[in-house]
Amino acid sequence: MGAVIPLTDASRRPEHFPIVTVCIIVANFAVVARELAGGDAFVLKWAAIPAHITSGHDWGTVLTALFLHGSWSHILGNMVFLWAFGPEMEDAMHRGRYLVFYLVGGLVAMVAQVAISPSSTVPNLGASGAIAAVMGAFLVTYPRDRIRSLLFLFVFVRVTFIPAVLLIGVWFVMQLVNVGSVAAVQTGGVAYVAHVSGTLFGILTGRLFEDRGRVLE
Repeated sequence: MGAVIPLTDASRRPEHFPIVTVCIIVANFAVVARELAGGDAFVLKWAAIPAHITSGHDWGTVLTALFLHGSWSHILGNMVFLWAFGPEMEDAMHRGRYLVFYLVGGLVAMVAQVAISPSSTVPNLGASGAIAAVMGAFLVTYPRDRIRSLLFLFVFVRVTFIPAVLLIGVWFVMQLVNVGSVAAVQTGGVAYVAHVSGTLFGILTGRLFEDRGRVLE
């Protein structure tokens, strides 16, 4: 079995401290701590449940669900990916635009996930759709950047450098392939539709949020 975990952009460093990215990460961990205290009742109140939303209730949960996670591995994986791509995009967009982009990308991804299974009662939660939007924007902005990554191959682990276009491109294709196999499933799992929708949002709109004077090719 093999896996790749992106760590940082090895080709550039942001010129400004990524305060918004750090605050998003802190907020996500704070909400997970609140989840632990509140239990299932807290999750069911703030997660996006498609059947509730399509019946006209709990619309605000499409936003609050972006800060909920199902497990420690869920949030750790998401935050590692955000830290790998977020600081550079925050630098390119400027803090205010980056925050708006992140939240709107997450909303688009969450709405798409709800729309694909409108009668589902399975809670949807997680920041992965918003992070996918950041990855999509990174893909069109810095496709040639080399991403320092951990490569796991059976029992072997090594640090390697992978072009962003290859790393994100392969990841996106994997999400796209899996959409059809899970679209009708009602038992939960990975939100592939949110991943695909978020990435497409980032690819199509990321440049609109950027400050061209801050993008260093």
